[in-house]
Amino acid sequence: MLSTGETNTGKIVMTAAAQSNLKRVSLELGGKSPNVVFADADLDAAIEGAYFGLFFNQGQCCCAGSRLYVQESAYDEFVHKITAKAKSRKVGDPFQQDTDQGPQVSQEQFDRVMGYIDAGKKDGAKMVAGGSRVGDKGYFIQPTVFCDVKDEMKIAKEEIFGPVMSILKFKDVDEVLERGNRTLYGLAAAVWTKDIKKALRLAHGLRAGTVWVNCYDVFDASAPFGGFKMSGIGRELGQYALQLYTEVKTITMAM
Repeated sequence: MLSTGETNTGKIVMTAAAQSNLKRVSLELGGKSPNVVFADADLDAAIEGAYFGLFFNQGQCCCAGSRLYVQESAYDEFVHKITAKAKSRKVGDPFQQDTDQGPQVSQEQFDRVMGYIDAGKKDGAKMVAGGSRVGDKGYFIQPTVFCDVKDEMKIAKEEIFGPVMSILKFKDVDEVLERGNRTLYGLAAAVWTKDIKKALRLAHGLRAGTVWVNCYDVFDASAPFGGFKMSGIGRELGQYALQLYTEVKTITMAM
């Protein structure tokens, strides 16, 4: 059984399988993916990648880069540029060619996302873009950007599943590696740098099923995808996905 959804849904599916026919399950669940930008990265490319990695599909993506760590020497420039980009994003009818962002999937999800925006403001994060609904009908939310976010804030710990970007500042490799792993989730991560040693250090050290280097949301049918920790068990795609559908039989014959 293959299930994709948030972590609590995965628990329900796994419990049901255990209480019925012990069907094996593969679960691709929630995430709070760290997206790490070093000062030596191509900042324009990192901004494009971070923008797409968070706002794609109205932020309704399990592997959204929702914890955006930016090194302190590049922080101010990065925040300024990505804030301007978020403010230029057009929200509206998804069937129109010039629309960048449509509505959230339901009233429930709309209310949930707006609740997280309120929590970000209450916890002291600095909101530099968005924060409100768009229009008076439907489930449209402005692309929202918070900077000066701290790890203990609700918007930095919980999966929002909406167009809300949290930007956190860091100093060095050791610090961001420890902070990046400070989560129950482990679906995906990314690192942006021109230093291959730093890239590999982060790629191997971050506890996530997929780590992108100088890119985001790049998939291939041959590359397995799935999570560590509370982000699920099992893998989709690639050779490893076949394990879910394979029953191994042993035959022993006396000669």
